[in-house]
Amino acid sequence: EFFRELLENAERSLNDMFVRTYGMLYMQNSEVFQDLFTELKRYYTGGNVNLEEMLNDFWARLLERMFQLINPQYHFSEDYLECVSKYTDQLKPFGDVPRKLKVQVTRAFIAARTFVQGLTVGREVANRVSKVSPTPGCIRALMKMLYCPYCRGLPTVKPCNNYCLNVMKGCLANQADLDTEWSLFIDAMLLVAERLEGPFNIESVMDPIDVKISEAIMNMQENSMQVSAKVFQGCGQPKPAPALRSSRSVPENFNTRFRPYNPEERPTTAAGTSLDRLVTDIKEKLKLSKKFWSTLPYTICKDERVTAGPSVEEDCWNGHTKARYLPEIMNDGLTNQINNPEVDVDITRPDTFIRQQIMALRVMTNKLKNAYNGNDVNFQDTSDETSGSGSGSGCTDDICPTEFDFVTTEAPPVDSDRREVEAAATQPGCSLQTLLIIFLSLVLQRQWR
Repeated sequence: EFFRELLENAERSLNDMFVRTYGMLYMQNSEVFQDLFTELKRYYTGGNVNLEEMLNDFWARLLERMFQLINPQYHFSEDYLECVSKYTDQLKPFGDVPRKLKVQVTRAFIAARTFVQGLTVGREVANRVSKVSPTPGCIRALMKMLYCPYCRGLPTVKPCNNYCLNVMKGCLANQADLDTEWSLFIDAMLLVAERLEGPFNIESVMDPIDVKISEAIMNMQENSMQVSAKVFQGCGQPKPAPALRSSRSVPENFNTRFRPYNPEERPTTAAGTSLDRLVTDIKEKLKLSKKFWSTLPYTICKDERVTAGPSVEEDCWNGHTKARYLPEIMNDGLTNQINNPEVDVDITRPDTFIRQQIMALRVMTNKLKNAYNGNDVNFQDTSDETSGSGSGSGCTDDICPTEFDFVTTEAPPVDSDRREVEAAATQPGCSLQTLLIIFLSLVLQRQWR
């Protein structure tokens, strides 16, 4: 929502500024700028937009419009204007602004869009995993831990902390296997967040974009004679315009309209400078979730409503009687549950749905690594294999050090496995989410009794 507001404010700021600065000339050509923001919004919302090609097209279209304005004494056909646009890179009529703006826009938008995609993937993975059904062995172990004390005449005795840990590690064995890839995913998210706070800050790119484009237009004005001469040499001498139009002089038609703009007059965007605060807040939440899956059993078992606590080792329910729990605590993950004394776990059959979520995290992590270096994994440029550059590369080694190996695997759409999610939700038994709710309810019932 923040990024959408930022784009809307930047477009509004540019429109207000250009209307005051360039007047009717801008209003007659405003669709060129409107199309630019439309494509930026479409890219951010997941559209199939090649940022570099889109920006090149914007400057080519702007050159065509500007060329006609600085040469009102001539008539230009569509074919002639197409020839003019081919000189954009060669003549650099807008100075160095297009190149710099391309670097800034591509890396900032790539980072922002990928970061938001990462937040979505993380949320969806957590939601999907919460719907995974527990095994019958897990349910039996939970019932034994919570209700067997009543059968032994020990209704007030709570389970031993280590006993609870083994039960929950057995129940959440597959979920714990998410931890490695989840941690890599969180690390990648944090690195992209740093980019958003620093050189890839989309707010610092979009806020002054109106002034930068205006600067490019002024460069075109200053170099208009040289640009026109070279275009005429390359594309041929154009035909004269009708007498009424050709009688108007170049200064009258152009210079009096296109005048320098005072940056102090720029309107302030409503977004302000809140990106840093927003990213800082998200970073803190991401750090807290880093070891979520492996620490989940500890989080559950340290709750005083569930167990007797780590400090009470003798006066607790160990699964058989009121005494110390002697078995060792199992390590995390499915393969480490082969000798779990409390839960029967088949380590030869990993949960396929959770493995799918691990792969989704891995793919998203690779996208984040590419975004960290300013590269858009969605568009790898194959037209010039010798250059090795993809859409949105926009970085040199000193600007974007390659800390990562690129794996250009496309992330699946967020809803691509919705059918699998629905199928998992309809399986017999209950989900992890339901399991935890039942678990807490059973604990509260024990306390009430």
